[in-house]
This record gives sequence, C-alpha cells and structure tokens, in this order.
Amino acid sequence: MGILEKISDIEREIGRTQKNKATEHHLGMLKGKLAKLRAELLEPKTTSVKGEGFDVMKSGDARVSLIGFPSVGKSTLLGKFTETHSEAASYEFTTLTCIPGKMLYHGANIQILDLPGIIQGASEGKGRGRQVIAVARTSDLVVMMLDATKSYEQKRLLEKELEAVGIRLNKRKPNIYFKLKKGGGVTYNSLVKQPELTEKFARDLLHQYKIFNAEVIVREEVTTDDFIDVIVGNRKYLPCLYVYNKIDAISIEEIDRIARKEHSIVVSIEQDLNTDRLKDKIWEYLNLLRVYTKRHGEYPDFNEGLIIRDGATVEHACHTIHRSLAEQFRYALVWGKSAKHTPQRVGLSHVLNNEDVVQIVKK
Repeated sequence: MGILEKISDIEREIGRTQKNKATEHHLGMLKGKLAKLRAELLEPKTTSVKGEGFDVMKSGDARVSLIGFPSVGKSTLLGKFTETHSEAASYEFTTLTCIPGKMLYHGANIQILDLPGIIQGASEGKGRGRQVIAVARTSDLVVMMLDATKSYEQKRLLEKELEAVGIRLNKRKPNIYFKLKKGGGVTYNSLVKQPELTEKFARDLLHQYKIFNAEVIVREEVTTDDFIDVIVGNRKYLPCLYVYNKIDAISIEEIDRIARKEHSIVVSIEQDLNTDRLKDKIWEYLNLLRVYTKRHGEYPDFNEGLIIRDGATVEHACHTIHRSLAEQFRYALVWGKSAKHTPQRVGLSHVLNNEDVVQIVKK
C-alpha cells in the first residue's frame, strides 16, 4: 500500500470516529500517524529535479508569496505592484512557473512571488502543488488571494492544503520545550493544567515516532495537534493576509461583511480599488521597521533608511550597515520612541522602534 492510500485510510478512519472524551487518545494517535506520513510524502528520500521557475533566489528585505486558486488576480496584482509582467488571462492556469517581482515601499525592497494557482490536492503533489508549497514555506508573508464573487469554501480548502503540509497561518509556535536525550527515558512536565493533552498521549506519541529518551515541558495550555506539531518539528508559522479581490462585482453590504473578517482586506486589483491600503497591510504584516542613521554633527537623511525586522537591536542595525561595524562598536546614541530620553546612550542589545534615529560611535 502506497503513502497516499495509507493517508486516505487514516483520514477516513478519523472522519468516521465519533469525537468524545473516550476517543481523544485514539484520534490523537491517528493524527500523529497522519503527520508522519505527510512528512514522508512531501520530503521524498529520492532527489527530484526542481521545476522550472521554482528555484527563485530569495532577495530584498522580505519575501511575499501570492497563493490562491487559478484566475483570482495574482498575476494582475504582481503587474500593478511591481514592474514585472506576469501573464494574466480569463482562463485558468495562466501562470505555470514562479514569477518574482520587486515592490519598493517605504524604502523596503519587497520580493513578491506569483505562484501557480493551487488546486485541491496540492499537498499530494497535484498541479505542481508540492513545488508551490515549498516556495511558500520560504516566505515571510502569505497573501492568500480569494475571489469575492465565489464561495467562502475556497478559503477553507486553501487553508486545509497549507495545513496538510505543515504551514500554520496566523499562529505562533506552541510554548513547549522539547529536547532529545541519550538516556533516562521520557520525562514529561506540564506547568499548567491540560484539558486535552495527557502525559500518556505524549509518551505514546513519542514512542510512535521511535523517541524513547526526551524531555518535555509544556508551559501553556495546548492541544494534541500542537504537541504533534512540536514533535514533527518541520512546521512553518507564517502571517497570512486574506485578500478578497473583484469587489466591484458584489454589493456594498457584502463588501462590508467581508471587510470585517479577521486578517482580511477587500480590493479590486483591476479597478485599482483599495490597493494602497493593501500595500499598507502588507507592510504591517511583514513587521518591518525603518530606522535612520546620522553622523556626528549632521542631520539624518530621512530619504534613506535601514530596513530591519520588528524586535531588531542596535547590533542588527550595525550588521545591516556593515558586517564589521559591530566589532568596532563603542556605543550608540538613539533618538525616537525606543529612547527613554533624547538622545539615549545605549549598547548593542538595545531594541529599536520604527523611525528611530541612530548614531553609531566606534572605538
């Protein structure tokens, strides 16, 4: 029996098993087997040849992947936001390879990838889905393009495909400490009460994965699915922005209802409606900061700035300017929201805020 057949059998068994307290353990073990098989399916031992257009080098300050079913407006968006032409047409599967573009926004160089339209079954490799998803995993943000004129089922199907390959949208990694050991068996400790995850399930799942020596500390309330994700270890946690396109073809009441959904924005790429707001949202979800530098006795150049990640320190800024600057670092003066007073003398570990001004003083 092949992997796909085994996956189908387990999915059928999960579907027909009644969900209650008595079956929680059994369902959790089935989900563990399913996760293991899917990992084998998507990471085959034999080396396969990469598809044309999918081995795109990561460049710029951030990478955004456009994901969606065929003909939802991904290629049109790429053409509007970048100087790259991606073939767009009213028929499906116009884009057959991964097409990169570059969007300049707030001084940041943002790489946008137009991926071929995902179809149902992409997680099983259909429609070059395995290659599409592999590229999506390297992104800093997923922009899920949806057709506002079609059923909301499209969103659920896309989320299901991404979930099946270990991409977790708008979620953070569970606060579970997990470390393999050379001996001593499995030690399990939970710092909070667990309504769903039991010690027996944790031990049985680890044994199912042939892990007999490990330390587990659960620091928050989690589900069995969360624990499986930690043990599998190849999960990718990505922010996702749901973009509902073609709003020029639906009613105002429907637009208002969709716009109120979490992590969602409504646009018409073709009619250029709300596209500036979409750029703002992409910037917001990428968590990028723009900080400015100045020399002693000079004003900062507010036309030029450093693009760094939210939570970045002065040390990160030094590496962005020049890789050797941190070694010559003496202290820095900071003006802006992160400074307690202006200017504040800080060290390499000082966390910067958006639009701070930094002066680096070398030894």
